[in-house]
Amino acid sequence: MQRPGIVRLWFWLAASAVLGLTIFAYLPGLSGSFLFDDFANLPALGRYGAVESWTTFWRYLTSGTADPTGRPLSLLTFLVDANDWPADPRPFKRTNLVLHLINGVLLGFLLVRLARELGVDARRAVAAAILGAGFWLLHPLFVSTTMYIVQREAMLPGTFILLGLLGYFAGRERARNGHWSGVFLAGGSVVACTALGVLSKGNGALLPLLAWLLDVILPGRRDAHRSSRAEAGFAWVRRVCVILPACVVLAYLGKEGWNGFVHGTSPNRPWTLGERLLTEARVVTQYLGLLWWPRSYTTGLFNDAIVVSKGLFQPVATLLSILFLLGLSVSAWLLRRRWPAWTVAVLFFFFAHLMESSVVALELYYEHRNYVPAFLMFWPLALWLVGISFDKGDGAPRVADTLLGVRTLLAVALPLALAGLTWMRADLWGNRDDQAALWALRNPDSPRAQAYAAQLQLVRGDLGGAIGRLEELRSRSEGDIHANLNLIGAKCQAGILERRDLELAAEALRTTRNFERMGYDWFVRSIHAAANGSCEGLDFQALRDLLEAARENPYASRIPGRRQDMFNLEGRLALAEGDPDTALGAFDKALEVQPRPGAALAQAAMLGAAGAPRAGLRHLDRYEQLHANRSPARIRDMAGIHERLLERDGYWDTEIPRLRSQLEADRALQAD
Repeated sequence: MQRPGIVRLWFWLAASAVLGLTIFAYLPGLSGSFLFDDFANLPALGRYGAVESWTTFWRYLTSGTADPTGRPLSLLTFLVDANDWPADPRPFKRTNLVLHLINGVLLGFLLVRLARELGVDARRAVAAAILGAGFWLLHPLFVSTTMYIVQREAMLPGTFILLGLLGYFAGRERARNGHWSGVFLAGGSVVACTALGVLSKGNGALLPLLAWLLDVILPGRRDAHRSSRAEAGFAWVRRVCVILPACVVLAYLGKEGWNGFVHGTSPNRPWTLGERLLTEARVVTQYLGLLWWPRSYTTGLFNDAIVVSKGLFQPVATLLSILFLLGLSVSAWLLRRRWPAWTVAVLFFFFAHLMESSVVALELYYEHRNYVPAFLMFWPLALWLVGISFDKGDGAPRVADTLLGVRTLLAVALPLALAGLTWMRADLWGNRDDQAALWALRNPDSPRAQAYAAQLQLVRGDLGGAIGRLEELRSRSEGDIHANLNLIGAKCQAGILERRDLELAAEALRTTRNFERMGYDWFVRSIHAAANGSCEGLDFQALRDLLEAARENPYASRIPGRRQDMFNLEGRLALAEGDPDTALGAFDKALEVQPRPGAALAQAAMLGAAGAPRAGLRHLDRYEQLHANRSPARIRDMAGIHERLLERDGYWDTEIPRLRSQLEADRALQAD
């Protein structure tokens, strides 16, 4: 018989080995670069100057636009790594890895707690927790969450969900033992961690629902003859702090579903809500395949080539996926007494996907959405590996001594295999060029993947390769603006732009549903190219025709931000042609769509820089007229708080007069 001290030593060594193996597997990815949404979120670090004072701190913290909350807690953590922009990506990635390790440790503690609820002995509960958390930590699927800097926003809610569940079950145990502190611990943990999770990302609101699920499936062992006022208090807290918020979340999802079916989805979604739900059955099935059959390389961040399900048989995999998921969930529920750990793992996975993989009209597929749902996925396997089974049918665990050699071998080999796969994938995330090439290879029908790979080819000077890639993409997806606009840019560099290229791009702009910002940044660059005459065939008239085609897009025209972008581009184009009066008219129209002070300042500054300070002053006058006639908007989200904060600080009261003074000085110089 082993002495307790020796057993504890082995457990500490095993846990340290798992953490060390995770660090080793992720090291190659730390040399990677910023990607995509990183550039949409992280530049806020320097938007109002370096975050070095309380003024810039609060401006930065309220600058988020994702979710109504703006995810301020996630933004706060980025200050650990930098307080200005541009910045070095390595510290951000390092912090993400540390957070991933912390989540793995918290998950291990939670698995120990849940195993105790099932009656598993302490030694095997800890061993299974180390393995279950280790499988999750080392799984290669989560490289695309941990090494994608902005997805810290997906990791932090996981941290608070784990903390909330730990506090809830610890409190439940203490309350059942007659301690009132357990009542406050359980309720306080769920309330506080739900709030913190939501301030990190919206799916943090799922904590009460997940706690309720585990509470129902794992009722724990209790003395039927023992009751206490503390336990009665816990039952009240459970109803108020767990069941009621869970019902609110379900009601919100029901409302989203109702609105989606009755009023339709956003104009930039090329599918209906019904089609989304059908497609998500296939998507979630793919997620399970990636979790159960780990692989080093996947499609990565580009998932715009997902085939939308138009019906149960279009494609037929839709019906098969629905039947599979229904069978899996129903069988898990029916087996909740015989194999409770499996039931918990499966239903936790489905419940944790409710926010991002059901009725909310988000994009269809992202790997990082599995980060939280997979928390318990590998726990049943870990329990089996340490010799625990529940096959008596009464939910009581028993120790199985069969296949001991096989279990031991798998307990050692599986973490090593996962670490190898994760190392390979992290190595890819550490090399931007290889990453782009592989993602393009894995996503032949993804316009985003092909356009990204082509852009990097252009940077390397491989014009022929980029043009060939984009022409092939256009031949498959003529209506995609990524293929058409990037191909114009590539052919401009090669000096072989043809009229047909412009006609196809115009048709794509006129009809696309995947328009994002209608190629706004491409238009800005192209206006400069036309002004410089650096691209034969891409002149001002060609750009005007393309912009008019974009304006004719019936879907984009329904979105105020896109209409404002198109008026802004019209003004930029007029300025490049030396026509400030037309530019002023376009800028005024852009301002009328959304009278924002930042837009007014930027557009007035462009007029002044183009030698038209009078027009710039008139534009500021127009903004002040619109602003004076506008009633104060109600604060509905973090964006409203941010604007109110800037007004309170007198930010615009300083910036607008400063620009006006400069424009007036320029006008005076012109008069002289």
